[in-house]
Amino acid sequence: MNALDAITTGALVLMVAITVVLVLQYIKLRDVWQMLLGCKAACRWARIWEAENKELRSALRAEKAHVEQ
Repeated sequence: MNALDAITTGALVLMVAITVVLVLQYIKLRDVWQMLLGCKAACRWARIWEAENKELRSALRAEKAHVEQ
């Protein structure tokens, strides 16, 4: 094995290592992305429930005012 073969083999090993690191980073990023999408959906539902609760409290206050009259 001469020097050129050693350099070529070293470069190939380095490219494989970089590819493995990139694949691992992609997997982590995909998990983070899914978590963010879940948080986005949860925040959306929280806003919907908050609006519904606000509307129900308003209706309850109106009903109480009507009963007091």
